[in-house]
Amino acid sequence: MKKGNGKGDELMASNYIRFDWAMKRLLRNKANFAVLEGFLTTLLNEKIVIQKLLESESNQEDEFDKYNRVDMLAENSKGELILIEVQNNNEYAYFQRMLFGTSKLVTEYINRGEGYDKVRKVYSVNIVYFSLGSGKDIVYHGKTEFRGIHQGDVLELTPFQKQTFKVDSVSQLYPEYYILKVNDFNQVARSPLEEWIYYMNTGDIPDGATAPGLDEARQRLKLDKMTKEELSAYYRHLDNIVILRDNIYTERAEGRAEGRAEGRAEGRAEGLMEGRMEEKREMVHNMKSLNIPLDTISQVTGLSIEEIKSL
Repeated sequence: MKKGNGKGDELMASNYIRFDWAMKRLLRNKANFAVLEGFLTTLLNEKIVIQKLLESESNQEDEFDKYNRVDMLAENSKGELILIEVQNNNEYAYFQRMLFGTSKLVTEYINRGEGYDKVRKVYSVNIVYFSLGSGKDIVYHGKTEFRGIHQGDVLELTPFQKQTFKVDSVSQLYPEYYILKVNDFNQVARSPLEEWIYYMNTGDIPDGATAPGLDEARQRLKLDKMTKEELSAYYRHLDNIVILRDNIYTERAEGRAEGRAEGRAEGRAEGLMEGRMEEKREMVHNMKSLNIPLDTISQVTGLSIEEIKSL
């Protein structure tokens, strides 16, 4: 899936299915676990075998519902939980949502009355198609450690704790976070992880790519394997993403233009505000006609649900 970088650039069809759609429809099939296992093995730098998929509350099957967000919750062969999220839409509080997601898993997957030693390890893998935070890298890893404020040393486990919990450091007991800023990747893939990010960014798999899971993706994620109904739903999904990105781009461009205009003539501020509101009304009407959920329209436009209903 090729895409441009400018306003309204369309997602061009390639031989392979976009990763977010595959996550939503295809990779939940046990026969396709090898694709996801290959990606996780590449990212986490250890062999990952998916034991089973668990229910995630935000999973939706309707093509218009939650099209900008896809969650998958997996359990590996060691009983650890791996939450994978794909997010197309810009969300300013996304860091907090990552925290909420892992905290919820920790509390949900421990039986009442069990000791704290039964708390399960959680990995939060976030594939974001928007500019999250401020940084120069494309992959970020976050983990918890305790460092002395006087000596600067890292608090370690005792030999007994290491033997009991079968880990080497305190950080291995806590949730770990991975963020892949897919849209920021604009170079030649030189490592297995970059090969995966290239596919997530473009929808194409280079002929020479050897990263674990990509060979399975070549075989299982081809467009010509989809039925006519599946292709129709898939292309509607792509159209929705184009609309969403175009709306975001337009909002930003209008905001910059208005800012420059206000700087030159503050007296025009009221007229500009009214013009912007009129454009938002038109945008809301267009998005409603596509049956896009109200909460998604609210995120894109900044309007409240009540304001959207009244337009």
